Amino acid sequence: MEQAARCTTDCCGASCMVSEGGPERPAAVTHPDLAALVSVQLRSGDGPIPAALERGEPVDSADLLREERWPAYRAMALDSGVRSSVTIPFRRSGLTVTLSLYSFRPGALEDAPHGPARALGDLAVTCLVRDRSYRAALTELDQLGAALRTRPVVDQACGIVMHVLGCDADAAFGVLRRVSQATQRKLSDVASAVVDTRGRGLERELVSLSD
Repeated sequence: MEQAARCTTDCCGASCMVSEGGPERPAAVTHPDLAALVSVQLRSGDGPIPAALERGEPVDSADLLREERWPAYRAMALDSGVRSSVTIPFRRSGLTVTLSLYSFRPGALEDAPHGPARALGDLAVTCLVRDRSYRAALTELDQLGAALRTRPVVDQACGIVMHVLGCDADAAFGVLRRVSQATQRKLSDVASAVVDTRGRGLERELVSLSD
C-alpha cells in the first residue's frame, strides 16, 4: 500500500481494505486522516469503495470539488484537502482487496489504475491468497494430527462396545457417536471414558443407544 502510494505520481496517501464476504472488513491507511474516509464509506455504504466492490472495476473522481456523487465521502475528503481519488478492486479466490489512492491535486490519478499500483495490488492479493491457503493447510494438519492421536483410544473403545453388545465395528462406532451427540461431548472424550471404565456401568446405556 505504501509502495503503491510512493510509485504513483502526485499521490498523497493510500488506503487498503480486505473483504472475504463476511461483515468484517479490516482496513489499513498510510495516514491517520485517511481512516475517516474509509469509515464514512463503510457506514453509509456510499462512496468509491462500495462502488468498486459492486462493479468490480476501478472507480475514480477526477475532482471532488465538482463531484456530485457520495456527498458524505466528498465532504470529508475535501475537508482533509483531498481533491481526487481512485479505488481499484482486486479479486482472487473469494478474496477482494480494494486499493484507494488519494491526491491533493485534481485529475492527478487518471492513469493510476494502469500504472505500478495495479501491479503492486495484484502482487499483494496473490500473496494474501497464498497466505490464507497456507494457514488453512496448517489448520488441516493440526486437525489431522489430533485425529491420529485420538484414533487408538477410539479403536479401543469400539472394541469394548463390540464386546458388550456383540456388534460389529461400524455399529460400535455409531453407538459412540450417538453418545457423543447426546451428551455434547467430544467423541475422543467419550471413547476415553469407555476405555477407562472398560465399559463397566455403561452396559445399559450402550444397549439403549444401539437400538
